[in-house]
Amino acid sequence: MTTTIHDVARAAGVSISTVSRALAGSAVVAPNTRDRVRRVSVELGYEPNRAARQLVTGQGQSIGLVVPDLENSFYSSVTKGMQNRVRTEGLTAVIADTDEDVSREREVLAQLAAVVDRMILASPRSSDEDLLRLAERTSIVLVNRMLGDIPAVVGDNADGMRQALSHLLALGHRRIAYAGGPATSWSDAVRRSGLATAAAGRDVEIVDLGAFRPGQAGGLAAADLALASGASAVLAFNDQLALGVLGRLAERGVDVPGRISVVGFDDVPVARLLAPALTTVAVPAQRMGAVAVELLLGGRDGAGRDGASGGGRGRSGGAGPADAARRGGGVTAARVLPVELQVRRSTAQAPVS
Repeated sequence: MTTTIHDVARAAGVSISTVSRALAGSAVVAPNTRDRVRRVSVELGYEPNRAARQLVTGQGQSIGLVVPDLENSFYSSVTKGMQNRVRTEGLTAVIADTDEDVSREREVLAQLAAVVDRMILASPRSSDEDLLRLAERTSIVLVNRMLGDIPAVVGDNADGMRQALSHLLALGHRRIAYAGGPATSWSDAVRRSGLATAAAGRDVEIVDLGAFRPGQAGGLAAADLALASGASAVLAFNDQLALGVLGRLAERGVDVPGRISVVGFDDVPVARLLAPALTTVAVPAQRMGAVAVELLLGGRDGAGRDGASGGGRGRSGGAGPADAARRGGGVTAARVLPVELQVRRSTAQAPVS
């Protein structure tokens, strides 16, 4: 005999409407009740009617995920975390790659908005105005960017830069080059701000090498500029950029870390397999993807900090991590996840001049 929603409601001691809301992930239902309904539905082998569920919740069964570059292992990890969480909800993920192109991102968002009513945007390059307009007609959550009252999840970029700089200073580096990400990147703006704050009042000179496409090609140009600057260490916007820096330094026969140290950001899987293994700031990418889904489905995991420290305000005008735990006043309800420096063989004591 097929188990019906009536059977679940009877066994769980709740109404049929409560069962529907609980299985749809509605935040209206108390967490204990929601867990009880889900447990009973599993025990009874209840299979909800997806079409009926859409009529009850007013929402489709697909969630869109837009990423700037799936070849970047960081975004692959975000995607995996999001997919795993979506699967547990019985939903479907629709994934689109914009290839770091703002115009393509605009096209993708317009296309997805026509077929899904909920989206997660990882490191979007669109303007504040475009994102705010999208949020007016579609439920969205941002990853690696904060803007207005749009729900978001970010890593503690500022604290990551503080950890990286403190490590290099402890090794005696006093002239450090920063290889930045795209000018449109919110993360880069916050990392720059965090680096400047961490360096203030300390015996260190930060050399700004400029903005680069966050891939290995950008790292090739950054490495040459770093060598010309006389810096004894390079701090890269992300690991992909750092990989390019390491490759170019190897081509030029420059000893890493004997002549120059290199630090990345993200801790993608390949970082620990390099020779030398890359010192980098580890960001919980899979966790970010999962939390983004939780926020999208009603904020069941709450908003606020996960033991992280403060940050700054990005170029695009969104609130920085220091504001993330505060609600109201146009500040986003966000989760700020802690990051941790992973010290490996690409950094060493500064060479004696």
